[in-house]
Amino acid sequence: MIYYTQFKTRLWEIILVGNELGLSNLHMVTEAGKRNFKISVNWQRNDSFFETIKEQILEYFAGQRKQFDITLNPQGTDFQKRVWEQLYAIPFGEIRTYKDIAIAIGNEKASRAVGMANSKNPLPLIVPCHRVIGSNGKLTGFAHGLKAKEQLLKLENNTLR
Repeated sequence: MIYYTQFKTRLWEIILVGNELGLSNLHMVTEAGKRNFKISVNWQRNDSFFETIKEQILEYFAGQRKQFDITLNPQGTDFQKRVWEQLYAIPFGEIRTYKDIAIAIGNEKASRAVGMANSKNPLPLIVPCHRVIGSNGKLTGFAHGLKAKEQLLKLENNTLR
């Protein structure tokens, strides 16, 4: 059985999806960006199943949490998962470039592919793709809109290089 819940944060609504294997999707309802997401009629709403995750997310938005302790189960290609592992390793309040991530996975010429994997990240916020910027120091690409990316970076007191 796949479960979901939805709740409001101080910035926008969040939808969580997962099962006993872990959290598979986190969707931020920002009304911007290119990410389309629909709750399936086959999923069962189960707010209590996600209570711990919801608490951690609300603590993050309140500035009380810098790291998540959540079992993750994202679905993607092996390449995407390698990129997402590198994203997950970016410390709170720090940023990396797409090239930094490409180098970390062993292919410094894969910046564009890293960008594509970022755009497919099913667990933004927890797998912090918002902490990745262009080599020129500018905010680039975010499936939930650049304003949301900027808001998350500001929340983490990040300054762009």
